[in-house]
This record gives sequence, structure tokens and C-alpha cells, in this order.
Amino acid sequence: MTNISLMSEKYIRENRNSFNIVKSSKIYAKTTTLDEAIFIRDLLIENNWDLDEIPQIVKKDDNYLVLAVFDEKLHLICKYKIRPNDITIRKHIKKFKRNPNNSKYGLNITKVFDTYVIKKQIAGDDYIFGYYDNLNDAQFVRNFLLEHQWNVDKFNKVEYDDETHAYKLVSVIDDKVYVIDTFLSKDNIDFEKSYEKFLAKISKHKYGLSNYPHLDLLKDKVPELEKRFQVRTKDSVWSFNSINDEESILSQVIFNLTPFQKSVYDAIDEDTSLEEIERSLIRYKSGNFTQKILKNIDELTERELIERTGDGTFTKTNL
Repeated sequence: MTNISLMSEKYIRENRNSFNIVKSSKIYAKTTTLDEAIFIRDLLIENNWDLDEIPQIVKKDDNYLVLAVFDEKLHLICKYKIRPNDITIRKHIKKFKRNPNNSKYGLNITKVFDTYVIKKQIAGDDYIFGYYDNLNDAQFVRNFLLEHQWNVDKFNKVEYDDETHAYKLVSVIDDKVYVIDTFLSKDNIDFEKSYEKFLAKISKHKYGLSNYPHLDLLKDKVPELEKRFQVRTKDSVWSFNSINDEESILSQVIFNLTPFQKSVYDAIDEDTSLEEIERSLIRYKSGNFTQKILKNIDELTERELIERTGDGTFTKTNL
């Protein structure tokens, strides 16, 4: 960072691609051009460096500049040739505060494999506020938390998403915010059906019937959530009437395996080697015999029906 020598540019510090406005070691604003830096510096001086006194919109030459204070700094949000109305100004400021760095997902959202994670550092510690299988849900929750000082207790059961113009059915479980369902109209909300569908997703994920990694933390909470939502877990294909009857669930999982998956599963007992599996399935032998067995072993492992042991053998699991 080098000081600009001209007296008329006092309080302005030049970076490689930007200009900071600095007074008493405090950065008050950052701009991309020297001309804007001088204008905003003069505006700050005119208002005695009081950020609370800075207007949201000011005229400069032939442009209207929309300004906002965020993280104790003054930001130039956008420019207009014609003065924008209040609704447009609020929209731009809200959008900027949600994504001031113009990043891919906006503030506090990262993507881990196929899951969107809301994370924020508070007092030096990282806190995770939720996991989501789609960006719209993650951004909705992040936007709400930004506007409510990251207080999860501020969520109502149903909240309106001003970005997608939809209604979100929400539940806070163990300090994590879950979006249960989304509706285009408030009149279409069916609480019972939505809760049943949400619990079915958790159950299917637990038993390897579907993959919903954003629901990982809830796999063992279905009975508790059934009481909380006052519904039973229901699905159009799978029966969860006896959710605690693991033998019943296991039977359904095995019944829905492909024929070759079922053959591989049946060939495995305790500490079964690959060679033993191959001998059991010799009738299926083809050019890619071993690769096909290993592929199906991976699929059965992913469903948590079998597991690899330390000595390279395979064993059935107890779901």
C-alpha cells in the first residue's frame, strides 16, 4: 500500500486495484477508482465521518450513486442514470449484504460434495447452522439468519422467501435449521403430508434406500420427530409402520436389490474373502467377473448391508 502524495487526496490510500479511505487507521470505504474515492472521502468529511449520517443515494455528475453501510464500512452499491425508487434501492442493498464479495453462493455458504453448508464464525468458533440439498434452501436460511442476527429462534413454522417468492416450512432441530418443504402458495401447505415426506426421506437415507446426506444428523431421530410432528412415517413404496422393526426394513432392502446384488449379498457370511465370493458365483463368470463383483460389493457397502473387515474380507452388517 502506498500513500498518494497529493494533498487533495488526503485520507486516500492506493492499493493495487482499489482505493481505501482511511482516517486514524480505520478504513471507512473502499472504491475501484480514484474519482469515486475522492467523492466518497468528501462526503464523509461533510458528514463528520459519521457513517449513520450518510444518505442512501447521492447525485454525482450525471449519475445517482446508491450507498450502504455494511460491517462499519461505506460501500458504493450501484449507479443509475435515473434516480431509482425506494424499492429498487432496498433490493440492491439487500442483495449486496447477502453477497458483498460477489462469490458463487454468497456469504457463509460452502458446498461439500452435493451438500450446501451454512457456516459462520462467532467469537472465534465455527458454527454450522444447517445442511441442504439445494442452493435455494441454503440461501433462504442464510438470508433469514443475516437479517435476524443469526438467531435460529426467530424462525416461525412457515416463512416467506422473498427471493423465490415461495413459502418454506421450517423446523429447528438441535440448533440446525431444516427446510421441510416448499410451497408456491400458503393455501397449499399440507403440514401432515410434508412432515410424513420429510421423515420418509430420513428413513430411506438411513437404510440406504435413497441418498440424502444433508439429513445425516437425523438418522436416529425418527421416533423423536414422529412425536414432535405428531405423524407417522409414510412413503408410497416403502413401509415404515414398524420403523423400529429393523428386520422388516432389512427384508425390504434385500427384496429391492438387483438379482446380482442379491447373489453377492447371499454369498457373504462372516469374514468372507473375495475368492470365496467368486467361487460361490462361478456360474456367473464372464470376462469382467471380478470387476462386476467388486462393483456390487461397493454398492452393498454404500447401502450399509456389508462391510469390509481389517483383513480384506467382507461381513454382513446388522442394520
